[in-house]
Amino acid sequence: MDGVPRVPEQRRPDASAEAAQPVAALRFAVLGPVRAWRGEEQLPTGSPQQRALLAALLLREGRTATAAELIDALWGEEPPSQALAAVRTYASRLRKVLDPGVLVSESGGYAVRGLTEGALDLARAQDLAAEAEKARGAGDLCHAREVLGRALALWDGEVLASVPGPYAEAQRVRLEEWRLQLLESRLDMDLEQGCHAEAVSELTALTAAHPLRERLRELLMLALYRSGRQAEALAVYADTRRLLADELGVDPRPGLKELQQRILQADPALAEPSAPVAEPAVVPVRPAQLPATVPDFTGRSAFVDELGEVLASADGRVMAVSALAGIGGVGKTTLAVHVAHQARTAFPDGQLYVDLQGAGPRAADPETVLGSFLRALGTADSAIPDSLEERAALYRSVLDGRRVLVLLDNAKDAAQVRPLLPGMEGCAALVTSRVRMVDLAGAHLVDLDVMSPDEALSLFTKIVGEERVASERDAALDVVAACGFLPLAIRIAASRLASRRTWTVSVLAAKLADERRRLDELQAGDLAVKATFELGYGALEPAQARAFRLLGLADGPDISLAAAAAVLDLPVETTEDLLESLVDTSLLESAAPGRYRYHDLVRLYARACAERDEQPPSEGAPPTPFGQWGSDAALSRLLDFYLATTAQVYAIERPGDRLVDHLEHGEFPGLRFDDRHEAQDWLYSEANCLLACASQAVRTGELRRAVDLLWAAKDLAESGANSRDYEAAATAARDAAQAAGDAQAEGRARTTLTDAHLAAGRFAQADEEVGRAATLAREVSDPALNSWVPNHRGVIAVYGGRHAEGAGYLQEAITSFRSDGNLAGEASALCNLSRAHLAMGQTTSAIELARQGVGIYDRLGHTLRGANGRYALGLALAQARELTQAVDQLNEALEVFRDSRQRLWEGMTIFRIAEILLTEGKPAQAATLAEQSLAVLRGIGGDWRRGNVLTVLGRALYGIGQLDRAQACWREALSIYEGLGSPEAAEVRGLLLPVAAA
Repeated sequence: MDGVPRVPEQRRPDASAEAAQPVAALRFAVLGPVRAWRGEEQLPTGSPQQRALLAALLLREGRTATAAELIDALWGEEPPSQALAAVRTYASRLRKVLDPGVLVSESGGYAVRGLTEGALDLARAQDLAAEAEKARGAGDLCHAREVLGRALALWDGEVLASVPGPYAEAQRVRLEEWRLQLLESRLDMDLEQGCHAEAVSELTALTAAHPLRERLRELLMLALYRSGRQAEALAVYADTRRLLADELGVDPRPGLKELQQRILQADPALAEPSAPVAEPAVVPVRPAQLPATVPDFTGRSAFVDELGEVLASADGRVMAVSALAGIGGVGKTTLAVHVAHQARTAFPDGQLYVDLQGAGPRAADPETVLGSFLRALGTADSAIPDSLEERAALYRSVLDGRRVLVLLDNAKDAAQVRPLLPGMEGCAALVTSRVRMVDLAGAHLVDLDVMSPDEALSLFTKIVGEERVASERDAALDVVAACGFLPLAIRIAASRLASRRTWTVSVLAAKLADERRRLDELQAGDLAVKATFELGYGALEPAQARAFRLLGLADGPDISLAAAAAVLDLPVETTEDLLESLVDTSLLESAAPGRYRYHDLVRLYARACAERDEQPPSEGAPPTPFGQWGSDAALSRLLDFYLATTAQVYAIERPGDRLVDHLEHGEFPGLRFDDRHEAQDWLYSEANCLLACASQAVRTGELRRAVDLLWAAKDLAESGANSRDYEAAATAARDAAQAAGDAQAEGRARTTLTDAHLAAGRFAQADEEVGRAATLAREVSDPALNSWVPNHRGVIAVYGGRHAEGAGYLQEAITSFRSDGNLAGEASALCNLSRAHLAMGQTTSAIELARQGVGIYDRLGHTLRGANGRYALGLALAQARELTQAVDQLNEALEVFRDSRQRLWEGMTIFRIAEILLTEGKPAQAATLAEQSLAVLRGIGGDWRRGNVLTVLGRALYGIGQLDRAQACWREALSIYEGLGSPEAAEVRGLLLPVAAA
């Protein structure tokens, strides 16, 4: 649809008509039950016929209705003998309820007058629809979609619910048709914004409710195709064609046929939205990510002009690319940011920025950067594809028709940059790197050298102040010369001088002359940068210098204030003062309130300083005020901090679970939390740094604490967002423990890997890991391993169809948990044993076991794992045909999983509810939930679980007559099962055969 549909056959009240005094407090609703309010007080509207009279007058929007028209509206062709008297009675009663002058008599009829603007919900819906149409016409789909959503939210069930009469029935049909038109328009905009994955679930439900509405079918086909489900999209067309032929004896309309052909031909124009726009109120429509330009930018006028001309030429060119190269500290970023700010007006659709970390050991992954860019450009997370190629294609599609400037800072090489280039006419990219990108096709290359002496002196003067430099000009020239005219070195030296009012320029010049006479002779970029930072480092106070070098030891993208305090072994307040002083010297960056990070080259220099300077004090030396010295000790404290804090999170989420008692205990304490939400927020916000710390500890030989940190953070394996990094860290820990011959560490590492494989649906790998862990558990006296290993083995055996074997393992786990006094672990094993009994057809015992587990969880106040128990209980009740209780248990679990950000279990719980709805004969609702489950489980849970959901979705679609689409789901499920060698393949083949025969 080209615009937002207007409500049919509705007119605004005549502005010239005489109106009563406005009564602001009155509000009315007709898009649902007929209701009236005065302020927040709901007013009685009387009998159904009295409400019918009120509705007829409200829908005329101020125009007079004659008595004959009202009688016809209420009773049609067979009015009662006293119809006129009844109308008068209803009008009289309404006058007593409403404000004076609202219901008026006029020309033998009645009218509702004097209402304030927006007093009627239908009028508000009309205004919002008109606003949405205007916004869409202006190309602002973001605002149009948001406004249209508000309009649709005004509907509250059936229009004019329970209101009798032919007029009410006609209005119900008219307004329901308008609602569907608005809904189609909003869904159309959803797809234009790239929200196809979310739209599938809603469209599936709508096509089931309105099977003959071709526009909904067309939108569903497009949403499925853009979600990578081409076979299902074509199946929707086949279902539609058959339904129309059977019900109406007609063929699909030309637009639907054309869409089918375009899908068959894989038309590239269908692949992405035609005009993707940012999500409302989540991300800006026009990103403005450029870092702030420095107020004292100096010189570089020739480069500014040259780069400005290249960017200005973007209009009319496929793409303008400028690549700046030079040694670290030469001012590439500063120049690029300055030029980008000057060119902002030429790129009205936004500016993107990223630090690609090319000079560090871990350059930014283009796939991750593209995800960040797509979110900044308004693409919903669920619409961002997984692969690099797909993300790059969507990125270019989103930028098509826009004028956006992209600043790619600190690139490693051309291969890292290529997927991030806009590639669209009117867009431009600025790239900075330590290497010349001669292999970046079409790029305008710029080699940035050090400043001229005049420019260097000017920059120094701006920072230090004209008065101090003027009297010591020669000394100032000595300073900038000692800095090698390198902008970053000049800035650090000048900042030091500016912050020390008692120093003269000559003092600084003497320091530089004594320590770094050879700066201009160093040609290796890293060495030049190291020499530059040495200037700032040498001027630090002892406590600042120690903080600078120790904080650089920690891996991870940044570091929190609390973690930094652990590294330094200092109070948080003292640590904050030190870190802020380092920020002032430009040796440290403030990433966000309470978080800090190094530029990658500064981090390398800080580590070199730690290797050189961080030695334990000599024997007999006086104690220092800074706590324990030494790089190893600093990293050990950081590991202690993360382990203790993560153990606290684990204990809050799993009260009564004794695993925390069996973890390694360090000397440095962790944080304390008031509730589980605060604890979970910390865990997920620190996930990257926590996993980096675990990996670093593995490399430095701190195996047991590193493995225990991963075990305590096992929720990250199920979160989806951090699953891959968690698995990588656990794999490294396993290999290191095996190489070291540490049976306990290896057993625990293999247990954490089992968790990761189970979450990903890789049951064969999980079985292999836990089998080896079981062998190791017999070699060591480890209550945690001896309990959790059989628990995992039981779960895996049940998944593999070895139900009796699984029950044996789980009974062993229950015995071990009880011996250890681990009530939460016992509850977990009981609920898992319930699943085993259920699989063996022992429904009564399955219910009892699950109830026992839930009872323990509830007594312990175990919210999250209590939800897992309710999940097991819900499954058992469902098999016992106690469906209402089953759904209640599953919905209670679902609320907790969503609140705890457990996407795996959220998706699986939705799937189980869909199964029950299918059993209850509600295929349309089941299809909607199955689609939701697929969306939630995207990227987590593994193929086997996806196959299960697709099988149920196919059954639901079959139940609502969408046979071809059902077959498409089953064929995909069959392909998954056959690839995995899963026994479920036979069941799906059985589903496909009857359909094929029909």
